[in-house]
Amino acid sequence: MKIISELFDFIVPRFCISCDVQLTTNEIFTCKSCMAQIKFLSDAEISKENKRKFKETNFVDDYTSLYVFEESGKLQDLIHALKYSKKFKIGIFLGNILGEQKADSINSWNADLVIPVPLFHLKKIERGYNQAYFIAKGISKNLGIKTNTSIAKRIKDTATQTKLNKIERNDNMQNAFSIRKPKLVKGKSVIVVDDVITTGTTILELAKMLKENGATKVYALSIATPLISHSIGS
Repeated sequence: MKIISELFDFIVPRFCISCDVQLTTNEIFTCKSCMAQIKFLSDAEISKENKRKFKETNFVDDYTSLYVFEESGKLQDLIHALKYSKKFKIGIFLGNILGEQKADSINSWNADLVIPVPLFHLKKIERGYNQAYFIAKGISKNLGIKTNTSIAKRIKDTATQTKLNKIERNDNMQNAFSIRKPKLVKGKSVIVVDDVITTGTTILELAKMLKENGATKVYALSIATPLISHSIGS
């Protein structure tokens, strides 16, 4: 199998998303050097972000994230390729890493299902897919928790959150989601997944809707979180 992979890489070489160096057989999407430059969030940073984003309400019961999102960093290259260059397999790759690295936390939640944060339908048509779905798919594959994309729907085409103040963000996201199949969440513990959680307002609105429709627990999970708000996020 290794010989076949090496032969394939020789015939059709693959290149790092970030630095364009040719990848080896054991490297996927990004080289080891670039991957090593992506910073992990510490437990203290996760705790601080959890308090800052979610502790004012009881909509999100717990939260974790894997990497620090840095503008113009190596992780941004991966996420932008996932979102804007139709490299959807990067989502599965990152979701698998997230599930593997955060298995203890995620398993402690005893969740029944994973819900990727839905895109507004016109944006999904424009992009061709929802990047959060492929991250969720990677998590499901790793941990065996089913992903469901039919429960929640985004019914409002919201503006970007990054230049809005707290009140404007809340107004922007108000009534942005509907729960189409409340029977599937009633009495259930649900994980909500996104690529980057910046302000947390999107997650809070979706978690609120899930709890209003009977979910007992809602957990937030993302590939990355900026420690200071950057130019993308939810």
